[in-house]
Amino acid sequence: MRLTVLCLLAFGVLLPTSRAQDVPVSEVTPLESTIKFDVEASVPIQGTFQKWDATLKYSSTAVESGVLDIKIYADSVDTGSGLKNGKLKGKDFFNVKNDPYITFKSTKVTQTGPDTFELDGDFTIRGATRQEKLELKVIGKGTGAATINGTMAFDRKEYGMNSGIPFIKIANRVEVTVALKVKHVGGPPLVFKQ
Repeated sequence: MRLTVLCLLAFGVLLPTSRAQDVPVSEVTPLESTIKFDVEASVPIQGTFQKWDATLKYSSTAVESGVLDIKIYADSVDTGSGLKNGKLKGKDFFNVKNDPYITFKSTKVTQTGPDTFELDGDFTIRGATRQEKLELKVIGKGTGAATINGTMAFDRKEYGMNSGIPFIKIANRVEVTVALKVKHVGGPPLVFKQ
């Protein structure tokens, strides 16, 4: 009986490790990556997020099995202007006090070209979630260290950001750009469509 218990414990401990080696394992390097946004306005509103986390996980070797999960700390917004930062963190925009995170989690990956992809996903800002599309281009595909450049546009009013900034005319369309440095750190290589 004791031997059976020990075997079951060993199996339970070893199973996750062997399973992890059956799929590609990637790591996003934040120090070499950026997440930025841009809004057309009478006075340019551009900025970056200084603090965020991102993971890219696969359930098989097929690139379509990937799930990109990004969590941005909304209060890390930096436009280079204290006034704009304060306004964006406030209740009319990011509302960081009640909704500290901006997130994107992909629900579907489609390869649209040799090195281009579309990711449908759940985008959440100010506690509101909608389906949005992130369009990606991969530079260095298959080398073990790639850069993923992506763009997603959304209408700020669909997320309850209906206010403006005094004396500044702001467009409704917000464009988010990501440049993620991704390294292959274990498991088999990804399989792409040719």
